[in-house]
Amino acid sequence: MIANLEYYKVYYYVVKCGSMTGAAQELSLSQPAISQSLKQLESVLGVRLLRRTPRGIVPTAEGRLLYAYVEKGCVQFEAGEKRLMQMRSLERGEIAIGASDMTLRFFLLPWLERFHEAWPGIKVAVTNGPTPSTMQLLREGKIDFCVVSGPVAKEQGFRMEPVKKIEDIFVAGTKYGKYRGELLPLQLLEELPLIMLDRMTSTRRYVQQFLEENGVHVIPEFELATSDMIVQFAMRNLGIGSVVREFAQDALDRGELVELTFEKRMEKRDFYVVTEEKNRASLAADKLLLMIQSGLEEK
Repeated sequence: MIANLEYYKVYYYVVKCGSMTGAAQELSLSQPAISQSLKQLESVLGVRLLRRTPRGIVPTAEGRLLYAYVEKGCVQFEAGEKRLMQMRSLERGEIAIGASDMTLRFFLLPWLERFHEAWPGIKVAVTNGPTPSTMQLLREGKIDFCVVSGPVAKEQGFRMEPVKKIEDIFVAGTKYGKYRGELLPLQLLEELPLIMLDRMTSTRRYVQQFLEENGVHVIPEFELATSDMIVQFAMRNLGIGSVVREFAQDALDRGELVELTFEKRMEKRDFYVVTEEKNRASLAADKLLLMIQSGLEEK
């Protein structure tokens, strides 16, 4: 049976310091307490571990064997405590976040930049993916929190905080300039080539549902993995792109894209920061979440 771990700790410091006095000082214990711990350890193990010499206390042959193992354990314990203290003070630590390209680029990235400036020792791992796969990572406990784009169904056990409004629009290249400034019927989209995101994304589902609820049924000519590629395809007059405004704004400002305005517009939706209600995130992740919350309240 393993003896009290505290006995091994006392034994380690007595051998390391070469005296009970030194060990007592290191451990903030009295010498009688040190002596009693050593006696208990020798009694449990049934061997003599130490002997006195003119130069101090030294281990016996059995004691040297035991010390070789105890030293490794105590060094690891101390290293673990040191690392934990570093994590508490945010000198070290890790954060695992799930985010899509869109939520990372248009919301999370500036916060990560500020956080890194304040606590450069924290390692941040971001897993990119659409909302469904990102939410699954959170359910499995593989990330501390995630930032996703709505609509997202409320799930028991999760807290979903809206943090930013986004707007879905339709854009096209200069070939479709005749539609600039016109108020168009949604049914026109059935006649035009469409460029949309993959159907597994929350953005695609939101736009598709909006169109179908208004009696518009479309089959995109192009289904792409990223909104940046949709912008590039639209700029080359390959069709009408369905994107969140931020992705197309620079091209719109340069006149390389035209925004199509329809009689019925999609309502704005939200980015959400999603956390578990019961299981707390890491200390570093809590600090980042607090920074985001405080920053949003100031705006």
